[in-house]
Amino acid sequence: MIDSSQVKKLRDITGVSMMDCKRALEGAGGDIEKAQELLKEQGVKVAEKKSTRNTNAGLVEPYIHTDGKSGVLVEILCETDFVARNPIFKELSHDIAMQIMAMDPQNNEELLASPFIKNPELTVEDYLHSKIAVIGENIKIGRFSRFQI
Repeated sequence: MIDSSQVKKLRDITGVSMMDCKRALEGAGGDIEKAQELLKEQGVKVAEKKSTRNTNAGLVEPYIHTDGKSGVLVEILCETDFVARNPIFKELSHDIAMQIMAMDPQNNEELLASPFIKNPELTVEDYLHSKIAVIGENIKIGRFSRFQI
């Protein structure tokens, strides 16, 4: 039987629902690292299923570096305005803007393939898929520009 403290710990790490965490832990025999891998695979599957949905809402996220001489504007798209106001979506948008500032990718493919700055074990695409699994909507990175004086 899976202990509720393990479920809570996995939820704190991943942000995925309690039931999904419980199922992942059961499938991994209680091993948190294996459960994280199962959830990552599940996130990819969820993202693939949702990838054909239209993304007609979203927001433009600004990020200005502390030096005041460089910044980023990035368009993050989702299916509904409701999700665009969600704190998880806003956190994702901010993280992507910081990623662009730090890594200076030239296009979306390069951005998605880069190691995520907050957790280099993940790519930005892995991080995006994990948020799609949590939020339950298709999310895409639209246009972005990086400015520097």
